[in-house]
Amino acid sequence: MNSIEIYIGIAAGIITAISLLPQLVKVIREKKAENISVIYLLTLMTGLSLWIWYGILREDLPIIFTNGFSVLVNIILMVLVIKYKKK
Repeated sequence: MNSIEIYIGIAAGIITAISLLPQLVKVIREKKAENISVIYLLTLMTGLSLWIWYGILREDLPIIFTNGFSVLVNIILMVLVIKYKKK
């Protein structure tokens, strides 16, 4: 793998990892989560977890760390969705 591929992979991982941060900030500020799908979050977390497993199998730290961060953000968002969703 050449250095351009490495930089593109790291950039893609970072952008993907921070993609849900604006949604997380919005939920925290508004204390509302009615329009966020729990199924979406569970599906996304499943995919991210598989990426982590793939990264472990390849011993690829950027894949492991960026997707691990994404899972953490998703877990926090899931907790807030459960907390703030109207019953």
